[in-house]
Parts: sequence; structure tokens; C-alpha cells
Amino acid sequence: MRLGIISDTHDRLKRTATAMALLQAAGAEVLVHCGDLTGPEVVHICGVLPGYYVFGNNDDGIPALRQAIAEVNGTCLGWGGEIVLAGKRVAVAHGHMTRDVRPLLAAVPDYFLFGHSHIVTDRREGGTRRINPGALHRAAEFSVAVLDLESDDLKFLPIPRARTP
Repeated sequence: MRLGIISDTHDRLKRTATAMALLQAAGAEVLVHCGDLTGPEVVHICGVLPGYYVFGNNDDGIPALRQAIAEVNGTCLGWGGEIVLAGKRVAVAHGHMTRDVRPLLAAVPDYFLFGHSHIVTDRREGGTRRINPGALHRAAEFSVAVLDLESDDLKFLPIPRARTP
């Protein structure tokens, strides 16, 4: 199973649509959004794939986000949670609050997916591989990632820097 990972879209609608097209072309079957969606329009763009969503520090309109996630048949993990895909335990949080992150990491998942820093990250700590796909806003380079859960292969996909809002 190929997992598309995206974070910190910050209502960059055209850039998010480009990112989703790239993820689909790379074979992503499921999406995980690591927070800072900002508005429900982003959820509708991301909803082309079955998805899991967490909230970030810029997600003020949580009722509207929850409604949009339900409309695309996505799964809302609130401020963080764990899912099991292809037999792998995948923890997800935005990463801005340690009270959300600590319990997830204490359970030693196979993967911990997060955002917030807008910095691409791929490192192993103990039994957990920590992955930040980067961001689509306020980053030196915009990026998303595709993780093959069977092979553990991770690819970061650069998003072209076009003049988009």
C-alpha cells in the first residue's frame, strides 16, 4: 500500500491540487494530512483519495473542517491518533503540542507522521520512523511524500513553485 503524506497546506488551493495530482501519479492509494489544512476547501481537494486528517495550530474552523472531512468520507483523527494500514501502525499528529505527540510515540508505532516545522524529515528513533513531508506554504521548497508501507520505500515529491496563492 502506498501512502500519500501531505502537511501544512495552509489553504494553498492550487498548490494542493498540484500536490494531489502528483501523489496520485506516484500511486498513492490513501492520504494522510498532518494538519494545518486551514479551510474546508483543502479537504475537498484532498478528498480525491481516501484520507486521514489531523488538526494543526492554524486550524481554527474545526467544525467546518470536521464537516468537510465527513463529506469526503475521510477519517478525522482530531489532534492526533494511530491507524493501522497494511499491518503497520502509523501515528499521526501535527507536532506542535508535545501532549499530543508523547502518548503516540510511547506506544512505539512503526511510523510517526507529522508536520508543523515545514521541514522535510526522515529519521529513525528506536523502532519508529519519523516522517515530515514538508509543506506547501512558507518553505524553501514545497513537497509531499509517498511511503510504500510494504517495502518501507519513501520518496519526497517536489511541488513546482508556480505563482499560486
